Amino acid sequence: MISVRNLTKTYGTLAAVRDVSFEVDRGDVVGLLGPNGAGKTTIMKVLTCYLYPTQGTVEIGGCDVLEKPLDVKRSVGYLPENAPLYTDLNVMEYLSFIADARKLEGGRRRERLDWVIGECGLSGVLYRTIDTLSKGYRQRTGLAQAMLHDPDILILDEPTTGLDPNQIIEIRELIKRLGKEKTVILSSHILQEVEATCRSVLILNEGRIVARGTHEEIERELRGELRIELTLKGADPSRVDSSLERLPAGARLLSAAPVDSVSAPAGSVTVRISLPPRDGAEEAVFDWAVAEGFKILAMVPERLSLEDIFIKLTQEGGPHA
Repeated sequence: MISVRNLTKTYGTLAAVRDVSFEVDRGDVVGLLGPNGAGKTTIMKVLTCYLYPTQGTVEIGGCDVLEKPLDVKRSVGYLPENAPLYTDLNVMEYLSFIADARKLEGGRRRERLDWVIGECGLSGVLYRTIDTLSKGYRQRTGLAQAMLHDPDILILDEPTTGLDPNQIIEIRELIKRLGKEKTVILSSHILQEVEATCRSVLILNEGRIVARGTHEEIERELRGELRIELTLKGADPSRVDSSLERLPAGARLLSAAPVDSVSAPAGSVTVRISLPPRDGAEEAVFDWAVAEGFKILAMVPERLSLEDIFIKLTQEGGPHA
């Protein structure tokens, strides 16, 4: 649905986006992440034909943004970070105006208006002027206009800004439902929100993509290893260390210490093991523990949070995709 190849966008001598390439398929929900100034909003504006690329090609639904911008705009719903609202209109007047602009007519018009009003929770404020609405309701109104014409692609810049926790959950679930049929790209500074909503992420830094893929794929590339923490009964640190040679090649003992907890059975040990990232690694650790006569009380892969990954890639530096 979205194909970006070697995209560069400059403002005078400033390169906001540098040689960026990626693809997003139908039914994918992708988080676009990066610090302020990384190029996220510029990419979104190019995808929606608000800006044109300096170099490279961008195709939306098979249409080039330079050659067929109107076709692109028909297939895209866009919510900028600051929702494009006419604050002197009430919500119904504004959505009706958007319906006119999108050339929705007859039963289809009524159907789409009813749908976005219901999904975005606007029925209680339809006849209030937008300038009297809270920031959360303004954001809902902006989201409604982006979805009104039932686009195949949604580009959402900070879609949950100003919403309370209950509203955030509602919008998150809506985006997940939409993502089953549509292509969604969203940007957010709330990394937990991205982790809960998106199937994969693109992380930008200084105008370039520094990582792409699922949380697990990026973590594996960044670490270059798999880490597992086990709680074992019937083991001691020295015995664990001496038995590691029977694990697959490349396994390392990171730590082994008695469990410091009154709720743990006597003789329990917490063990942290590093393994090369390969298929079946967790199963090999399980089989090893059983063969050594250890009783496994817990076995948990250690994971970097998305926040940890973000910091490593945008502050400490990291591998480029």
